[in-house]
Amino acid sequence: MRPVPPLRLSLFLLLFLAAGLAYAPARAADRRTPVVLAVEAVSPSVVNITVTSEARPGTGSPFGDPLLDQFFKGFYDQRPRQSQSLGSGVIIDGKKALVLTNAHVIASGGDIAVRLKDGREFKADLVGSDADFDLAVLKLEKAEDLPQVAMGDSDGIFIGETVIAIGNPFGYSNTVTTGVVSALNRPMKTNGGAYGSFIQTDAAINPGNSGGPLLNINGELIGINTAIQARAEGIGFAIPINKAKHVIAELLDSGHVAPIWLGLFGQDVDQAAARYFDLKNLDGMLVTEVYPGTPAADAQVKPGDVVLSFNGRTLADKSDYLTRLFSVTKSESVNLVTLREGHTIRLHLRPQVLDKAMALNLVRSRWGFELADRPQGPGAEVTTVVPGSAAAKLGLMQGDIIHQIGNRSLASGIDLLNAFLRNRMQKTVMMRVQRGRNLYTVRMTL
Repeated sequence: MRPVPPLRLSLFLLLFLAAGLAYAPARAADRRTPVVLAVEAVSPSVVNITVTSEARPGTGSPFGDPLLDQFFKGFYDQRPRQSQSLGSGVIIDGKKALVLTNAHVIASGGDIAVRLKDGREFKADLVGSDADFDLAVLKLEKAEDLPQVAMGDSDGIFIGETVIAIGNPFGYSNTVTTGVVSALNRPMKTNGGAYGSFIQTDAAINPGNSGGPLLNINGELIGINTAIQARAEGIGFAIPINKAKHVIAELLDSGHVAPIWLGLFGQDVDQAAARYFDLKNLDGMLVTEVYPGTPAADAQVKPGDVVLSFNGRTLADKSDYLTRLFSVTKSESVNLVTLREGHTIRLHLRPQVLDKAMALNLVRSRWGFELADRPQGPGAEVTTVVPGSAAAKLGLMQGDIIHQIGNRSLASGIDLLNAFLRNRMQKTVMMRVQRGRNLYTVRMTL
């Protein structure tokens, strides 16, 4: 065997080493995928939210008597108990130190602490929240020039595109999961809210992820993670960011989302209605009432019209109408398609803000009672009951105190009005009523 000349061997070894050195960084570069780049860019703006609240336990006395309550008070631990809830959020304005999260993350009240990825921790004040949209905006105290996420466009999402969820599931900070957009416009009720346009994804969204960002492959915010389908794996939901933008604007302006309506009431299309109005199927919502001076009246909607679609999507029934209506804010418009005497009519409406005076009128005229705030304590007091009304038939009396409607607790009369009107398209609504020292749960037919 002929020996290899030293010069040739040296050249071969030199080329081999150079190729290896060139290959190593290439492999590292290959691993820096768009997902890695997006996570590196956005992680500093994802925050961990801790809400600490105190609750003082009751006496535990079953007697409902002040003297016995006082006697048994010493047998029960009266020390305040602290509870903590965890969630996620994302900085949407670094200069103003604003954080977007879910309303249910901070719903327990108490002190809000926000921790950034770099370890800095800030106290936070609640700017505003809305339980129906399940969104809240926080402002960090003594913070400025923070990293912020880039806003995306949720209207341009593709089914099947890669998405990234970042949050703090079970307290594990800055946990990253990936998946794809599984579906769009998923109607779903959660945390007391009704949405008509959830983003569905198979990226893992676990407890503690709520309020964290859902990102596209470019690291742009396209949704706020909010819910997991109960007893299901691989199904998570996020509020589209384009919807959230409208809510954010209202929360920054007034601290709450103004209740809106179009000025009409309706019912499901049953077999009798289908025969009477000569309808081919039971889809849509049959209009039963139109209030004067409202957007529906101005658009010439009439009792007997059937609403077939809402903003381009076919309506199944009146519950579907309610879900879609309460996914609209005052700054958005509504496009309806109605059916009248066999002809379809296309309508463009601007929602009307339901102010307190209008709401009080509506409650009295439709349900037959009047309300007032209580000078002391939560809830709203019934001041008048109209004879023969739904409230009178239910047995409501002057002086009754209403504490809850559906799953919404009430702190004042306007809270009750908002809750009542949120449920106004339902067949019935459950109410928690106090009369004297006794509490009752009653069902009012709407």
